Amino acid sequence: AIANAQVGDDVLGDDPTVQRLEQQTAEILGKQAAVYMPSGTMTNQVAVRIHCKPGDEFICEAACHIYNSEQGGFAQLSGVVGRPVDGKSGILDPAQLESLLRPDDVHCVRTRLVCLENTHAHSGGRVQPYDVVEQICRWAHDHGLRTHMDGARLFNAVAATQIGAERWCEHFDTVSVCFSKGLGAPVGSALAGSAGAIDEARRHRKLFGGGMRQVGIIAAGALYALEHQRDRLAEDHAHARIIALAIAQSPGLQLVGDNVETNILIFAVDRAVGDAGSFAGALDPHGVLCLPVGEDLVRMVTHLDISEADARRTAAIIKRVAKSMAPALAGT
Repeated sequence: AIANAQVGDDVLGDDPTVQRLEQQTAEILGKQAAVYMPSGTMTNQVAVRIHCKPGDEFICEAACHIYNSEQGGFAQLSGVVGRPVDGKSGILDPAQLESLLRPDDVHCVRTRLVCLENTHAHSGGRVQPYDVVEQICRWAHDHGLRTHMDGARLFNAVAATQIGAERWCEHFDTVSVCFSKGLGAPVGSALAGSAGAIDEARRHRKLFGGGMRQVGIIAAGALYALEHQRDRLAEDHAHARIIALAIAQSPGLQLVGDNVETNILIFAVDRAVGDAGSFAGALDPHGVLCLPVGEDLVRMVTHLDISEADARRTAAIIKRVAKSMAPALAGT
């Protein structure tokens, strides 16, 4: 797909492959328009910027990607304040929001936006409950606020719930989706919304350095992923559950969260085994690559390059390594 891509100048709006990608993305998400960008960080930061002015505030869950993993771009680039709210496993209770609106007072920032992340990466790929999303977005709109979904892994939520992407997105003014997560494309994300919002987003994409020229080369990979890889995401979820079972059966390891809903596993490493870095290092020689995300937390993600056989082999290696690193716990 990449080798045969038709290209043009996307800054001038005449790259045909980008045009097809943006049109299909908008149609799938039920929005009027979409714009292709290099990363999910950029789509999120542009979304915050078009909904908020300097001195405004957005509400988000405390462990979300926008607040924790984008270098505070909302503050550095747009002069916007984030207001994090502690959720349960990445999920906010609508009742938590009732008292958060700032008064119309010169001493206060203006509350303008609510951001939700689906799936919630730092909580192990947790799917936002649909009824909670609906309630929070209704509350926001009833109070004159805008809504944005960081849907980097939205298609995983679709696969896990069988709730269509358009239905998830109907509650949000803007939605970002990533092509380089479970869909497996090399590069890129898109921001979707109304035609007016996306026209504005293009200006800010250019400002942030995301105006690309013959970008149909990478957009072709994203378009292929969008057209061919959405339906197979449930396989990744099944493979993650195979590995999760092994973690649950391994001495000194403890899954974070009640269960594995999608393709992300986060687990804690007991001190009797070691720390996260030492455990990840012990898996490395066996060809199992994972990411320490804290002193005692390890993250694993299944994807389209991981087969069922790979998942079962990984499961066996985890159990064997855990047992060897904590022999005193092996019989408990």
